[in-house]
Amino acid sequence: MDQTPTPTSPPATSAETTTTLPVRHLEFKVALLLALTLVLSVSFVAYVLYARGVFESTQKVVLVTDSSDGVSVGMQVTFRGFSIGRVRSIALGGDATVRIEVAVPKKDARWLRVANVFIIERALVGGVGIRAAAVQLDNPLLPDGAECIPQGGLSGAICTVLRGDGSEDIPRLVTNLKDLLNNLQGLTAADSSLGASLANVRVATDRIAGQGGLLAGALGSEENAKKVVAALDRSNKLLDSLTAASARLDQVFAKADQALVKADQRVFGREGVMDETQRAVAQLNAVLGDARESLKRADAVLADAQKISANAKGATDDLAGLRAEVDASLRKVGALIDEINRKWPFKRETEMRLP
Repeated sequence: MDQTPTPTSPPATSAETTTTLPVRHLEFKVALLLALTLVLSVSFVAYVLYARGVFESTQKVVLVTDSSDGVSVGMQVTFRGFSIGRVRSIALGGDATVRIEVAVPKKDARWLRVANVFIIERALVGGVGIRAAAVQLDNPLLPDGAECIPQGGLSGAICTVLRGDGSEDIPRLVTNLKDLLNNLQGLTAADSSLGASLANVRVATDRIAGQGGLLAGALGSEENAKKVVAALDRSNKLLDSLTAASARLDQVFAKADQALVKADQRVFGREGVMDETQRAVAQLNAVLGDARESLKRADAVLADAQKISANAKGATDDLAGLRAEVDASLRKVGALIDEINRKWPFKRETEMRLP
């Protein structure tokens, strides 16, 4: 018997096919998602614009310059390192000048003053920057829409624009550096003045290192140095001699001072010649007074003698006594004068001695 397996038939599929269920409120959800995305996009854009100061109240300042090289829209304007504004637009004026419009927020506009200076500078390394420099913060505020002109422009401008390009100085610096190198090469040449000066310095140092030392180097040779040393020695000896002579003169002057002091004491001191002279003069005055009185009495006696001639003998006796008194007075005066002459220190000898 033939036993062949009978093929199994596939399972019968159901006549009803499986269908996906529809999403409820699909259109509303898609519209809500689109609206939310739009709101987020608009909010982001609004925030970015707000962060960039688009909605902030600003003040306009126009910078007039001759070139806008390196300046771009949106570039910051700084004041002492802080950003106080941005470049809003760049345009070419009818007079071929570049007009750079800068928007400065109202809160930062207080740093902009009349006579303010805006500097457009380009560094050797880096880009261009615009910097504001307030000359005087006490000046009035810069008005809205003010135009700043280049330095040396129209008079009466309320602000000024300067340009500083470091790259413009590179050719001048290269030229100066080339001149400096040429001068340095000329200085270091073998036949240059510096070489000759160094040779002279070497000769001078060799002389200084020699026997004469610094003096020989200054005078040019050792012989001149020896002459100077010898002259100095002679000068020292002369000074020593002068010092000794001065000491001897001091001694002489000291002795003279002592003699003068003794003479002063002898003449003008107590119990000196002057005191004795004064006493002698006083005695002389007394003697002269006695003589004067005697002479007066003599005059009186002579007058009586003339009137009374009868009593001649008595008058003669009186005259003899008066004569004796006058002689005595004169002898006293002579003795006193001799005493004064003897005591007087500067008396001269009038006696002549014969051989």
